[in-house]
Formats: sequence, structure tokens, C-alpha cells
Amino acid sequence: MLSRLASIALLALCLTVSSPAWAQETPAPSQMADRGSAIAALLSDERIETALAQLEAMRDINNTRLVAMNEIPAPPFAEGERANDLARRMRQAGLDDVTLDEVGNVIGRRQGEIGGDTIAIVAHIDTVFPEGTDVTVQRDGDLFTAPGIGDNTRGLVALLSLIDVLEAGNIRTEDTLLFIGSVGEEGLGDLRGVRHLFRDDADAIDALIAIDGGDAARLVVTAVGSLRYRVTFHGPGGHSYSAFGTAHPHQALAEAIVRFTQAATPITENGTKATFSVGRISGGTSVNSIPFESIMEVDMRSADPEQLDALHQAFLGAIDAALLAENERRREGPELTVTLDPIGNRPPGQGDISQSLIQHAVAAFAAMGIESELAESSTDANIPISLGIPAVTISRGGVSRDAHSLRESWEDVDAHIALQSALLLVLAEAGLLDSAE
Repeated sequence: MLSRLASIALLALCLTVSSPAWAQETPAPSQMADRGSAIAALLSDERIETALAQLEAMRDINNTRLVAMNEIPAPPFAEGERANDLARRMRQAGLDDVTLDEVGNVIGRRQGEIGGDTIAIVAHIDTVFPEGTDVTVQRDGDLFTAPGIGDNTRGLVALLSLIDVLEAGNIRTEDTLLFIGSVGEEGLGDLRGVRHLFRDDADAIDALIAIDGGDAARLVVTAVGSLRYRVTFHGPGGHSYSAFGTAHPHQALAEAIVRFTQAATPITENGTKATFSVGRISGGTSVNSIPFESIMEVDMRSADPEQLDALHQAFLGAIDAALLAENERRREGPELTVTLDPIGNRPPGQGDISQSLIQHAVAAFAAMGIESELAESSTDANIPISLGIPAVTISRGGVSRDAHSLRESWEDVDAHIALQSALLLVLAEAGLLDSAE
């Protein structure tokens, strides 16, 4: 096994990364050679060979954990029960310093032997599913079906697997490792867990590796930013017949959607990918009533700050124009008003593929026979990337399907390969302490 992996790792020395348009520059061959050599050195170490074999042998243990952890609900803003379970499992795996911070993140510290940098390995605890969702796991051989099973219970299992093999092999690193179960990654959580980790008065984190993706080849190095609003048109309401002619919130909302769509569509047809969506609409009391309020929630996304800002301006203009048009149509009564409540602001950012973290990831993937596909997404890595701090998002392993749906599933197909590449990445970036030290 070792000689095969070592020979594959050396392929990273001549690997040419397919660089997206946003990349600042292609790494010099000498840089890639250094990173590939670091991975090859790890593969020649007997401790690492043993750890890689252990990750493959942990299949049954991990799948048992997967079921048990998924059946602990972790709805948005109510992740506490699963967080406590994760903290308990981290301690069982051998970490002595495990705490929950002010917002609910679970943090397991593994102190570096030399000092230097701090590397965070993060998997989010929360799911998109509301309280009361049935999260019971149905198993059919290697196929596991349940809400949240892949995104991101499997990520938590991957996190624990890395702790297991490091502790079992007494593998020490030069830099400090933080194993973190983060809260608030999904939806309206707005990355609140990782946002707290990178607040101004927090202890420095020098690099972050997020585990949150299904495709083993996908290496997220660019942050897709998003702006989200809850828009509420307010009016007097009234009977649909006797109050006819008063300003109508639903009509204003409908016009806002049409105007926004017309203004935003051309923006999405050119340049960096940009998207928009009206995800939720609510309001009204009965079929024979003019509503007193009409509500929608809007999502806008792009990795390009200029594209995101263009969508934002189109959105604001559409709201103003719709409000004015409906107020001009009214025959009697007070004018409509509108409230814009920001409910999400995920910063965009462009990765720098000359960073050692990204290059180590490419080389680690190559060692496992995987050709990296540099990608963009919205994950916990958004926050550090937007701050210029090295960060990537890597796979949790296996095959994930139908994420964010009640039919979500995860299949154990070569799932250990992602864990092995993750271990190599962590050790290459944090520095493996020589066994004699």
C-alpha cells in the first residue's frame, strides 16, 4: 500500500491545476513540488501508513456512529443536544480539552508541540430541517436514508475519525489543531458559528479546513457570497369587497417580484455566475380579505462582489418602484409601507491557489488518486476566505444524494478515501512532529 500511495503522491509534483478565471496566478512548479514532497514524506512514515489503514478499517464503527448521531435532531438554532453528544464523543476519542463556546460551537483543542499556527478542522452540526422532522435512519445495505444524513452528520463522523487515528497513533503535530463542530452554517444561521470564531477579539486561527461536501474531487476554494432579505409590505387591510381600492400588499409584492426578475435576469446572463430566488411568500388572513401584510424572503448569490452588488441594487430598485406603483393605484386609505429586514449576509471571496493549504490539498487528493476540481460554494469557509485567511472545503466521503430534502441519502462507497486525503492535508499543513522529538 505504501509504495503505491507514495508513487501516486509524486504525481502532484507535475500536476497542473485547472485555474478558474478568478485565480490570482498559477502556482510555480517549484511550489507544487514542495507540497507534493511534503505529502510523499508523510506516506513514507510508518505511523501515517498505519493511520491510513485504520481509516479504511473504521467503516463499521463510522456507520454505527452515523446512525446514532443523525437520530439526534439538530434543527436550526437548536443544535444543543447534538453538540453535547459530539463533545462527549470527542472526549471519548481522547481529546482532553473540549469546550462549548458562547454560541454553541464544540471545540476540541489538540495543542501543537512547537506552537506556531492554529489550524481549524470544522464540520457543521446543524441541519436545514425544522423541529419535529423525523430523522430516523433507514438502512439498506450501504445506503442510509434520512434528513441530514449526508449534510452534515457524515461530516461530523469524518471529524471524529481524524481525532481517532491521531490519538490512537499518538501522532503529534507542530501546530495546534482545533476540531470544531460549528453551529449555524445552514440557512438563517448565516454562518454564526464560524463568524464567532473569527470575531475581532477571538484567538487567531491561521487556516481552516471545512468538511462539508459530497464529491471527493471537489475542492472548494472560492466563497459564494449571499445577501438575504425578508421583505414586508404593510397596509391597512380590510374586506375584499367593502375596502376595495385601498392599497394592496400582495399586489405590491407581486409587482416587486416581476420588476426584480426583469432587472436581475440580465445581470445573471453575463460575467461570474450570479443567482436570485424568492424562496418564501406568506401573508393574508382569508380569501375574502385584503391582507394587512405580505412577506417574501429573497436570496441573491455570487462569488463576485460586483455581481452581488448589482443584484442588490436591482432588488432595492424593484422594491421602491413596486411600492410607489401600488400607492399610486390606490383610490382611498393610507399608503403602503415596506420593511426590509436583512436575514443573511455571507461574504464572497476568491481563493489564492498559491497558498500552501490549497496546494497541500491538491497534492493530498492526488495521493489518493483523485484529480482535484477547484470549485466555489457557500460554506463555513466563506468567513476566513473573505478575510484573506487560507481556507478550503473538502469532501465528507461517500456518495450524497438529495441534500436538503426529506429523501436525503448517503451511500458508503469508498468513503475512507476522503478521510485519508483529509488526514494527509491536516498533517501536511500542521507539520508532522518527528517521532524522536
